[in-house]
This record gives sequence, structure tokens and C-alpha cells, in this order.
Amino acid sequence: MPSFPQPGTVTICEINRDLITADNLSDNVSKESYGKVIGMLFNPVEFESDSLLLPDRNSNAGDEQGGIPENGFPALIGVVKRIFCPNDMHLLPEVNLQGVSWHQHKHILAFISGPNQVTIRDYDDPEGKEPSILHGDFQREVKVVEWRPNSGRTLSVACRGGVCIWAASYPGNPASVRSGAAPFVGSISKGSGMRWTLVDFLKSHSGEHICALSWSPDGRYLATGSYESSAFTIWDVSQGHGDPIRRGLGGISILRWSPSGDYFFAAKFDGTFYLWETGTWTSQPWSSSSGFVTGASWDPDGRMILLSFSKSCTLGSIHFASKPPSLVAHLLPVELPEIATLTRSQTIEKIAWDASGERLALSFKDGDESYQGLIAIYDVRRTPLIATSLVGFIRGPGDSPKPIAFSFHNKFKQGPLLSVCWSTGFCCTYPLLFRSHILP
Repeated sequence: MPSFPQPGTVTICEINRDLITADNLSDNVSKESYGKVIGMLFNPVEFESDSLLLPDRNSNAGDEQGGIPENGFPALIGVVKRIFCPNDMHLLPEVNLQGVSWHQHKHILAFISGPNQVTIRDYDDPEGKEPSILHGDFQREVKVVEWRPNSGRTLSVACRGGVCIWAASYPGNPASVRSGAAPFVGSISKGSGMRWTLVDFLKSHSGEHICALSWSPDGRYLATGSYESSAFTIWDVSQGHGDPIRRGLGGISILRWSPSGDYFFAAKFDGTFYLWETGTWTSQPWSSSSGFVTGASWDPDGRMILLSFSKSCTLGSIHFASKPPSLVAHLLPVELPEIATLTRSQTIEKIAWDASGERLALSFKDGDESYQGLIAIYDVRRTPLIATSLVGFIRGPGDSPKPIAFSFHNKFKQGPLLSVCWSTGFCCTYPLLFRSHILP
């Protein structure tokens, strides 16, 4: 039977397909349930959840289309942009915008903790129990965070007008600002632990609000996109230079580079999505009758991508028929019957797939009141098609908690490690430990 957390309890972890619950969050419970096994604890991080409410979609209308440009003509550019690319701001809450990100090789967690700020918690730092807060004048309306691969402690933050690049500074070894970067970078955000320096700001070409980004696996290139534009940009970050790539008309909702770097996925709010091969940057268009893509996650080998859609409780998996640079692929349904039968929900909201390919986390809309706000955890097998088995459900802390954002640690050695930002103001981490990972 799938594990179901009773109302009034909180989930702590998974041990061999059993999702352990307790009456409240405490270090003692965590230590007894998983701390002795993995040798560390992941204490929850508190934040002001009320401040994460999306601003009114018209709150920046004056900034975008009501002003007068320097040449004195009315701001017709913004009007023209909306004719060809409608403002899809109202659809953003339905997309998994990756508001939580784990460092690839360290136990450092970053998450969006306010409209203009990001919180960083370093679980490896004994002096850093209090998190660091990143904020600055140019970091406004944050939508996505993602650590840069193979670049030490470097974090990208998607916001209005561009992307902030932050790097850790050490005593006697401050982070270096890119040569030629805008003059406002170099500001430092402080916390009780490490110091962080804003080392670059990648300004979007037309000032669009960046809501999607993805790093290439080698950390050299950064892809960014906006709900306000049909083009996405590939940045050579060391040079501060970006090349826009355009296909179709809809605004960008999701961008995902494959783990191998051979393929790139781009989805739009009009229901279309594209598979690109990155050798020649050629693409294959796809379309969906189940709404637009709300979540996308690659398998560990980069030969399959799992998708969720805005009007469906069935996932889709795209399987490549041959090796790169071939774009021949097949879209197959992945049925999750328990979502409809147990939760009575008709729509999967957000998904996250562990980098080992063994655990899938998803949230869902509406449905039975007793299941609302829970996260479903599935065991996944690829043989070679995807087969799933429901492990159970995770319940967050506080009154009527709902998941705002969640993500897995990509390379946690003891097993999948899921972090969830809850509407009740806690960012909680759940080790999912099963037989193949638990230490003897």
C-alpha cells in the first residue's frame, strides 16, 4: 500500500518505500530516522512565504509600454511585441520554474525566498547554520535559480531584465567580476556564513523578464528565455555575449539542456515545443493537445525526456530512436492511474525526476480534499520504457501546506534527495533511501 501521511503529521524521509512521518519537525526525529544512516541532517530553512505571491500582471505595465522613449515617439514597441507574442505572465504559476536548486557536488541549497531575494543554505559549513541572503537593486522579481556546473560556487538568478550571476567570496580571495561587465556588479550580499558577490548581470536583449534558464553540462553556455518573447538566448557567459535563437511565436515557458549536452528542449505557452540537437542547432517541432508543457526532466543518459502538460494527468516521454545528431523520436504516454483514482485530480501540476532515474516527485491540482497539497513519490524503472509504482505521498509542515517549488539534488551519493519550498514558509529536504542506496 502507498504511504499516506495523516493530517497533522509531517513527512521526514523515505526508508525502503516507507515514507516516515512524525508529529512535528525536529532534529531528534530526523537523526533517528535517517541521520544515523547518511551521517548528516538537513534542517528545514524558514522564509517569509507570503512575500512569494506573484505581483499583479499589470503592475509593470507602465515600465513596459507606458513610457516615452528617448527619441520622443510613443512606446509602440511594447504594443507590437504583445500582438506577436502575448504576455503569458498569468500562466507562470502553472510552470515548474525551478525555484529550488542544489549545487551539483556540494550540500548547498539555493531557493527563492522572496520577490527579490534568494536564500542559500550550506549544510557543509558548521558555521553557516544561518543562511545567506542574496539581494540587490538589479535582482527584481526573481523567477528561477540554478547553480552553474563546474564553476565552484556560482549561482544564476533569473529576474526582470536579465540574469544575475553570483559567486562566493573568500577572505583574501574575492570573486572576480567579468571584464567589461556593467558597472553596478560587484555588490556584496552578506549572511552569517559565506560572502557572495554579484559578478555579472546578463541583460536580456529587449529587457524581457527572464523566466526560464538552463546551463549546458560543461557550464560554458547559459540558455535564457522569457514569457514575453518567442526567442531564447544562448550566452557564452565568460564573454558576456548572447545569441538569440527564434522558432515559432509563443512565449518561452521551459528550457532544459540534456545531461549529455547533445540535445536541448524548449517549450512555449502556445502548446508547441522543440527538440534541438546542439551540434548544428537544428530543431524538430512538436505540438500538444493536452495544453502547454508545465514540467520537463531528462533521464540520466539524455536519451529520454519526461513531460507534464497543463491539461492532463498523464505524462509524456520522448524517446530518441537513434544516437545524436538524429532528431527522430517518439512520444509515448506514461499513465499514472493513482492520480485520478486516489486523489481525484485531473491535472498534474509540477514534476521533478531524480538524476538516477529512480524517483519521480509530482504535485497535482484540486481533487480530493484529503490529498490536496501533497506530493506524490513514484518508483521509476526504465526497461527501456518507463514503468512507475506509487511509493506514497509527502506532507509538508504547517496548516494546509502546498508545494511552491521542488527539486532533487543531482548527485547525492546515498540516494535521491528532494527539497520542497512549502507555502507555509519552510524549505524542507527529504532523503529518499531504499535498499540499493542504504549503507550496510
